[in-house]
Amino acid sequence: QVQLVESGGGLVQPGGSLRLSCAASGSFFSINLMGWYRQAPGKQRELVADITSGGYENYANSVKGRFTISRDNAKNTVYLQMNSLQSEDMAVFYCYATLKRSRTSGWAEVWGQGTQVTVSS
Repeated sequence: QVQLVESGGGLVQPGGSLRLSCAASGSFFSINLMGWYRQAPGKQRELVADITSGGYENYANSVKGRFTISRDNAKNTVYLQMNSLQSEDMAVFYCYATLKRSRTSGWAEVWGQGTQVTVSS
C-alpha cells in the first residue's frame, strides 16, 4: 500500500508564506511525477505545480513567481514553497504522484488526503 502524507498547511495572513511537504511511503518501484493540486469551495480541482523525477517544473499561471516546487528523490518527498499568499490561494491542497508499484506494472496515480491552506487576516 502506497501512501502520500502531507503536512505544512495552516492559517497565514495575506502576503505570508507556507511550505507544504508530501512524503511517499510504502512499497513501490519508482516515482515519476509528483505535484500539487488544489480545490477551493465550489470550484474544480486545479493543478498548482508538478515536477518530474528529473527536476522539470511546471506551474499554473496563477502561481508563477510566487510558488516553488521541489523534490528530494532520496526521500520520495515533494515540497511546495508558497510566498505572497493571497485569499484566492485558499483551498485544500492535494499531493499526488504517478508511480510504478513494480518494475513490470503500469503507472498508477496516488493522492494524498489533502491539507487546508487558509489565507486570512
